Amino acid sequence: MLSVIAGSTDVISFLGLAGLFTAHITGNLILIAARIVNGSEASVAHILAVPVFILALALTRLLVHGLTAIGRPTLRPLLALQFLLLSGFLTFSVITGPHVDPSTPEAIFAGMLGVSAMAVQNGLVQLSLRGIPSTAMMTTNITRFTLEFVEVLIGRDPEDVAKSRQQTKLYFLAILGFTAGAAIGALAFRLLAFWSLLIPTALAALTVVMSLMTNPKASETV
Repeated sequence: MLSVIAGSTDVISFLGLAGLFTAHITGNLILIAARIVNGSEASVAHILAVPVFILALALTRLLVHGLTAIGRPTLRPLLALQFLLLSGFLTFSVITGPHVDPSTPEAIFAGMLGVSAMAVQNGLVQLSLRGIPSTAMMTTNITRFTLEFVEVLIGRDPEDVAKSRQQTKLYFLAILGFTAGAAIGALAFRLLAFWSLLIPTALAALTVVMSLMTNPKASETV
């Protein structure tokens, strides 16, 4: 579900905010470099995306540290924070309208809320959902999936093969989720413009509900 959220958010921001990546931050660095080399002006949103992502990720780590210090679980608050940021991204994007100028302060602020939401998601996967693949960086996931899959085919140690088989399933689900999210997000944006952000926002709300129905510390010990 987190992979679907990341895939749909990333493609909607890319289509609606002049190529701004919210989850795939490396893409923003590539676009900045390409525009500079071509003599064109790099957008403010692309330039801000990298430091905003880093800042949001650092604040996420501080929040986790604070919650851990007082003996509180971290997954549920981070999921709730992601939902709030995506809700803000949806709200400000809809307010700016379907044909927004991505260089306006409102559009830039909306984009940074999306970047912050994806930073929180990247952080919570590393900090509160230990042992699962990234939900946003598919290059790493595809690399690991391929290597683990080959190990399943040629491995001789039954224990290693069993471990690789389990890892292959996890990476495949992450890749499948992100791809499905990107496809759904692209189609939804074509039909609904920025209202398409209701999809990742609703899914983020669902993750919060799911966390309320489970032991908040169970997934943090995997």
